[in-house]
Amino acid sequence: MQHRTTERLARLGYAARGVVYLLVGGLAVLAALGTGGRTTGSQGALQTLLGQPLGWAWLWIVALGLLCFAAWRVLQAVFDADRLGTDRRAMLRRAGFGISAGANAALAGSTIAWALGLARASGDGEASARDWTAYLLSAPFGRWIVGALGMAVVAAGVAFVVKGLRSRVDAHLALDPTARRWVVPLGRAGHVARGVVFGLIGVFLVMAALTVDARQAHGLAGALRSLQAQPYGWALLALTAAGLFAFGLFQIAVAWFRRIDAPAGARLGEAVARGARRMIRAR
Repeated sequence: MQHRTTERLARLGYAARGVVYLLVGGLAVLAALGTGGRTTGSQGALQTLLGQPLGWAWLWIVALGLLCFAAWRVLQAVFDADRLGTDRRAMLRRAGFGISAGANAALAGSTIAWALGLARASGDGEASARDWTAYLLSAPFGRWIVGALGMAVVAAGVAFVVKGLRSRVDAHLALDPTARRWVVPLGRAGHVARGVVFGLIGVFLVMAALTVDARQAHGLAGALRSLQAQPYGWALLALTAAGLFAFGLFQIAVAWFRRIDAPAGARLGEAVARGARRMIRAR
């Protein structure tokens, strides 16, 4: 029973993650084609749901899904749910899962606050990126910390591109030949697009460290806008945005096809419920 609950919550988490990327990519594609939409990050994309019929309900569904995804990332990071092991490469991946858990939990908390009306939905995440960078720059050895983070994000971007081009994006998926023909191309395009965006975000952090200027830092929205500002920017933005949209579709496929093998004793359902209650009380 515990394994079945964990599997369902993990699948809901992947689906919610897919919805976020579908919104980000779809809005950016429309902006690139000049037919509406806008270049925005995860926060801005979710805020668009507020203006839709039953927007608060959609926000609740996505927020709970993101909490599930954060909890699943904890299982991957702490309990090694994917059986990666403890070698250097595995520990780096598990550390990345831990960072992802924190980021998705924070996004879920903000989304719950918007749904409850406890916080005003504004901005696209750019102010948050600059605020965090300014905070780190003000710390001892701050510019070195920001620079190191920037290089790490660039490295992560390169790793995503390499994975999209050369690695098995379907390593944990149970695909038949028909599904593999469309799922794998979506995964490859999505990972390359994510790699490009991560690389740009990392470069911006390095620039912020070199100039000791937090205004140089940008998040997802800023990375997309920087593409749009280049010669033939509409094409660069359209290609990258389409890749992000493809990654969203890929995550929906992952939610359906992924092999979930949760470690014994991991009480994911209880952890998600406790986390949701704490976030609601904190807002």
